[in-house]
Amino acid sequence: MRLHDLKPRPGSVKRRKRVGCGESSGHGKTSCRGNKGQHARSGHSIRPGFEGGQMPLHRRLPKKGFNNSMFRDKIEIVNVGQLDAVFQDGATVTHQALCEAGLVNRTCDKVKVLGDGDITRKLAFQGLLISVPARAKIEKAGGSIAA
Repeated sequence: MRLHDLKPRPGSVKRRKRVGCGESSGHGKTSCRGNKGQHARSGHSIRPGFEGGQMPLHRRLPKKGFNNSMFRDKIEIVNVGQLDAVFQDGATVTHQALCEAGLVNRTCDKVKVLGDGDITRKLAFQGLLISVPARAKIEKAGGSIAA
């Protein structure tokens, strides 16, 4: 086998449709666009949700209820096993310290510590939400929790 023998797999390469090349090409006259109408014109595009002038579905349906997604707090989670690997013994764990360590994103509103993993270091927690299993593990390791 040589370089000049290489060919693509059968059916993997398709010829480009050449429109407007005369009647005998099979794509002449209207160039596969049909007769008249919006799609026959150049530069045609329809915005999402447009239904040809009919009142669109998203405007016909009643607007009911309340969605709290704009106003709710974005809470990120951290496990005690992750904290054990990052912080030294006697360190204070705050939202700022977790951001600097790269465990949470700066854009989050609150951080919750969950109890997955083991903690052996004595850490002081300030201003974080802490689950019941995580609280038990932290206190067992000799750490402290402040609101």
